[in-house]
Amino acid sequence: MMLPCARRSRGWLRAAQVACVLVAGLGGVGCARGSISAQSRAEDGGLPIDTEVMAYLSEARALHHAANLREDANDLPGAVASLEQLVHARKPHETEKVPEIEEVLADTYARMAELRLRQKDVAGAEADARAGLEHAPDPTYFRGHLLEVSGVVEETRAAALADAGQAEKAETARRRALDLLGQAVRVQDQVVTRSLGGTDGGAAVP
Repeated sequence: MMLPCARRSRGWLRAAQVACVLVAGLGGVGCARGSISAQSRAEDGGLPIDTEVMAYLSEARALHHAANLREDANDLPGAVASLEQLVHARKPHETEKVPEIEEVLADTYARMAELRLRQKDVAGAEADARAGLEHAPDPTYFRGHLLEVSGVVEETRAAALADAGQAEKAETARRRALDLLGQAVRVQDQVVTRSLGGTDGGAAVP
């Protein structure tokens, strides 16, 4: 089973759009038309969504669009290269954890892993998924998705090992895939439960 690559921007893009609306409402200049005043996020204790963060989010959108175009042309290595440019780009507030930037990186690593799987690069996909999880330590959609991708990586490895006649190793990979997919389900269940105003029901965070 192969997952479709993430072609849509997710939480980090929504955050960028919200910031644009807030700035416009305070008399700032729209995101697509000029500079943006710093927006305080005092209500959640986060760093401001300032010009530098918005520039990074814009760069991320541009590189994901570039990856889309290369993917559409069946240039999967080129699509990965666009995303690698993003994960290695300079980041604002490098000594701090900016949630929007962490989401960008988690989402981008997940997409890179999916693209590498389509090229049968299981080891590269596994490395990308692990790197992405470092940017999504909490039970969020992004962590759940990365765990899902990790499970598919192991599923793909199990199939390759079975085809090669390595039944014992294939079974180990299959069990690992089931474990990772189970972790993904538990994380996403927490995300859904929180959105409904409930508790996490005691599910452990992997």
